[in-house]
Amino acid sequence: MRRRSRLGAALAVVGVLGGVATAALAGRQGDEHAPGGTPPASAPDRPSPRRDFDAVTWPRPVYAPPPPPAAGIDVSPDESLQGVLQALPAGAEVRLGAGIHRGPVRITRPVTIWGPPEAVIRSSGTGTTVEVLADGVSLLGFTVEGSGRRFDTTDAAVRVHGDDARVEGLHLRDALFGITVEDARRAGVRGNVIVGTGERDLGLRGDAIRFWEVRDSEIVDNLVTDSRDIVVWYSPGNRVRGNFVESGRYGTHFMYSHRNEASANTYLGNLVGIFVMYSDTVTVRDNRMAFADPAGGMGLGVKESGELVVTGNVLLGNRDGIYLDASPMQRGHRNVFERNAVLFCETGVAFHRSGANSSFTGNEFAGCGSPARIDGGGDAMLTAWHGNSFDDYQGYDLDRDGVGDVPYELHRLSDQITSVREDLKFFRGTPALALLDLVGRIVPLLAPRILLRDPAPRVAREAPGAH
Repeated sequence: MRRRSRLGAALAVVGVLGGVATAALAGRQGDEHAPGGTPPASAPDRPSPRRDFDAVTWPRPVYAPPPPPAAGIDVSPDESLQGVLQALPAGAEVRLGAGIHRGPVRITRPVTIWGPPEAVIRSSGTGTTVEVLADGVSLLGFTVEGSGRRFDTTDAAVRVHGDDARVEGLHLRDALFGITVEDARRAGVRGNVIVGTGERDLGLRGDAIRFWEVRDSEIVDNLVTDSRDIVVWYSPGNRVRGNFVESGRYGTHFMYSHRNEASANTYLGNLVGIFVMYSDTVTVRDNRMAFADPAGGMGLGVKESGELVVTGNVLLGNRDGIYLDASPMQRGHRNVFERNAVLFCETGVAFHRSGANSSFTGNEFAGCGSPARIDGGGDAMLTAWHGNSFDDYQGYDLDRDGVGDVPYELHRLSDQITSVREDLKFFRGTPALALLDLVGRIVPLLAPRILLRDPAPRVAREAPGAH
């Protein structure tokens, strides 16, 4: 009852202050030189979200084309590639000539197929275009164009069902799924350029790369655009490193996949950068997750997962930098977040049914609407905070040791109100909510509860990404 009365009073204050602020701003409309007046149209209303990071210039991976075999069987576009493959012995090497080679192709023995990008294996319009059904197959350098359009049969440019496969330097376009690897070990998917179908509805696209029951394998240095997801499901012990994923749904989605690593990847303009779901002992290191979908996107999402180490990442311009849902789930598990830069996100860390058994150490929160949001029974006060940098810290460092002399506490009434009434986020950055926070500090009735507390906040900030 008391909580409701306090909330009702606070909402009433928002209404009054909103009216006052609107009237004050209306009186100054057009006076761009008056203190606090309307700025010129060309002036931004908040700092640029790029800061030291210009996402436009973030480098795409450059992967040297695989060299051709020193010796091998040359196959011209006029020949039947499938017929040639059926006649080859195990261990043979094939060099494709430039031009259009008709698919589909089924590979049933260990061979190497190399071709320049101008050598194109073109789909017949149905099914998977290149299917690997043997161990020790290498696909190097050429282009695969098209596939069928059936989701129930996972029509793909390339499907691998065998151990020790190499899929390197391929150019894949206009296929429903890009590269799918199933029930395999020690697969290497490296340096491929995958352009998805670009369907406006993300769910109608296929996955760029799909690992399903795959172990001890790598997804490295691939360039993926306009596809759906990179999927690692039911697949323990793999590495996802150095990839550039843009304009998709999930940059990388781990599910029921333990002991994996995602490192040095760039995720730009996806719905979600990385999502870890029902997976333990996952390392997320030195990635860049930027400009996720503004309506509900996030840099890093974690659901019912534990023993995570999340370190050295840049989360830039996302609605939620980090989203925690019931994580960690298992008793005795912990999640560690260290030296990450959470920049210009609407919310730094969203705690949904989460808080206990996590630690945040040495992270930077700058330019965020709020460092934390609590919903669904979450509690950031159960989280261990130490040595983090908050750009809204109002304390001091008299002994100049780089550590604040008073704790950082997040207890803004505006955050408490907007977590309940999201439509009021429209007033963020306006005098209305600023005055509401002031009232919350001086009127005991409206004093907000503390959402998080860092007893030793870092004052001497490093440049983001310099960790």
